[in-house]
Amino acid sequence: MKRSVWCIAIILMKELIHRCVGYNVDWRKLLFIGVILTIAGVVFQMFSLHYPLKMLFLSPHVTVSSYESLNSTIPLSEILSKARVEEFQLVPAAPVVSVNSSIKLIQSMPVEPKRVTAPRKTKSISRRRKKNIKLDDKPKLLPPFPPRKIVPSHLQRYIWSLSPNESLMYAKKEIEHAPEVVDDPDLFPPLFRNVSVFKRSYELMEMILKVFIYPDGARPIFHEPHLRGIYASEGWFMKLIEANRQFVTRDPEKAHLFYLPYSARQLQMALYVPESHNMKPLSIFLRDYVNMIAAKYPFWNRAHGSDHFLVACHDWGPYTVTEHEELSKNTIKALCNADQSEGIFVGGKDVSLPETTIRTPRRPLRNVGGNRVSQRPILAFFAGNMHGRVRPTLLKYWRDKDEDMRIYGPLPNRVSRRMSYVQHMKSSKYCICPMGYEVNSPRIVEAIYYECVPVIIADNFVLPFSEVLEWSAFSVVVAEQDIPKLKEILWAIPLRRYLKMQTNVKMVQKHFLWNPIPIRYDLFHMILHSIWFNRLNQIQIRSQTSNSTGD
Repeated sequence: MKRSVWCIAIILMKELIHRCVGYNVDWRKLLFIGVILTIAGVVFQMFSLHYPLKMLFLSPHVTVSSYESLNSTIPLSEILSKARVEEFQLVPAAPVVSVNSSIKLIQSMPVEPKRVTAPRKTKSISRRRKKNIKLDDKPKLLPPFPPRKIVPSHLQRYIWSLSPNESLMYAKKEIEHAPEVVDDPDLFPPLFRNVSVFKRSYELMEMILKVFIYPDGARPIFHEPHLRGIYASEGWFMKLIEANRQFVTRDPEKAHLFYLPYSARQLQMALYVPESHNMKPLSIFLRDYVNMIAAKYPFWNRAHGSDHFLVACHDWGPYTVTEHEELSKNTIKALCNADQSEGIFVGGKDVSLPETTIRTPRRPLRNVGGNRVSQRPILAFFAGNMHGRVRPTLLKYWRDKDEDMRIYGPLPNRVSRRMSYVQHMKSSKYCICPMGYEVNSPRIVEAIYYECVPVIIADNFVLPFSEVLEWSAFSVVVAEQDIPKLKEILWAIPLRRYLKMQTNVKMVQKHFLWNPIPIRYDLFHMILHSIWFNRLNQIQIRSQTSNSTGD
């Protein structure tokens, strides 16, 4: 029918042109007749086509989702044909899954579709580059920043109206009445002593906490983070807190905590005389710095340093504070050397700082991850230098004694040629983490990175974040005197319990990661939370003391 109509229209146009040639024509009438014919044709198509004509002109561009355009292996022609079919349909919201959570659906957000463009011609890839390209490589997506909990404006205004001490008291009372956590996509309850308390405390930290950083002190000891090696935790915290806008304030009158921004590692490198075995010059230097701060600002003397904190990962960190009594007794110390037997680290006030080995500061998360359980044939593994009281005993009982117990000093070349240190940890069920000169060991966090259950051997060691984390859920603690029975202890652990611990190691991993841009619940925030949490503990202890004396 459409074809016959078009044929009649063509015949009429030819006849009209034939009659008009050679005659005087009224072009206004002719134009009017053409307009009438055009309108008639349009109206006819609107009623005869399968879809309205306005959709032909106003329809959106052919689109496919950004996920399909980037990650799909479907040919482009097939994608375009699929897009044409769905061209006039509503596009449903696509779920967005957090990369940091392997099992939970975090949030559902609409994904804005992107226009498909024709592929550009690129130069041919050289043979050498072709060899380095993996066919199964997928584009790496940046993990989304987990959303903060939305705080009602009236509550935020109320908190801002409080003085620092009043807001801390408010937080303490709120934590005591923390609502029960039933299901939280970001937190795994078996990892925590009380997940409800931790969650409420963390939320209040995000709402309330303000930190003032003293600008005083010359580099390299102050304000110069050391980002490489086994003492890098203090440097990474310094780097991230000084760049932070959420928690840092320039107004000390609004601060709840005051940060002393020095590096114990830089202090040792700048002032220690090699082979002198004398750490006193380091502690005298720090004493003089605190006295200068107390003389210049009113904040130290106001609370005798109890609302101040420092972060020190070097083994000598605790010993650098001994020349100043208030610094040693009152200040919150985040220390890798968290040895409760020496009388410097105070449990419930001070914070046990994880010791992390950073080999490549630009890629702090390099090699994170491990093999599945079926690819872990080694029962237990250790390799390292011989120092301290525990490691020689470990080698005495287990080096070259049992094929299941791969216990070495420094990893021999004959062994490392077949399997590297990292590969050993990724292929072992348990990773032995004995203390060295001091109680902490970077192997604890390394084991968590490589998803190997850590076996910690260090008496009097306060484990990192033990005020909130339940370490028995993802590690094994063995007393130093039980080293001769080490294999017996590990074999006695039921397979079901080991599988749970190994799963928990994977789940706790995100709380021990240094992210160049911090995200919620990562290592930077866990350290800051423990300092905040223990500051609240001081207020609670002080209030109880005052009540008991008043009675």
